Amino acid sequence: MSKKAGKSKAGGGNVIAVNRKAGFDYFIEERLEAGLALEGWEVKSMREKRVNLTESYVLVRRGEAWLVGCNITPLSTASTHIRPDPTRTRKLLLHRREISRLAGSVDRAGYTVVPLQLYWKRGKAKLEIGLAKGKQKQDKRADKKEKDWQRQRERLLKHKV
Repeated sequence: MSKKAGKSKAGGGNVIAVNRKAGFDYFIEERLEAGLALEGWEVKSMREKRVNLTESYVLVRRGEAWLVGCNITPLSTASTHIRPDPTRTRKLLLHRREISRLAGSVDRAGYTVVPLQLYWKRGKAKLEIGLAKGKQKQDKRADKKEKDWQRQRERLLKHKV
């Protein structure tokens, strides 16, 4: 499933929000695609890209997966008869076997489920989630060194050509 999500990521125009902090704080071991149960005003706000995934996480409880802490800022033109809650808990739509596999992995020490990116696929909002293991401080330093070296190498190769 993650390869399909990768195709929509490469499209550019389909991506709503990306959680860049997740790649820095966690080793992503497995990626899954999940649907979202949304209200109408949330979809309109997503079309305007008013979403923040940075502080959000996924809970697996009683055979269901929930997105907690995702901030979808309501539009000022939202209906006057409803009171939108920007950080409400949203249900993730996954197959039962995927939820049970995630729940089993989360029960093991050190694993968590983090949202990676939110994107459109065939007119529906999809969330790419990842089964992740937390990084230590030295792991983060090593990753930063590696990224800096790759950037410097690209500059050197660019100037030689």
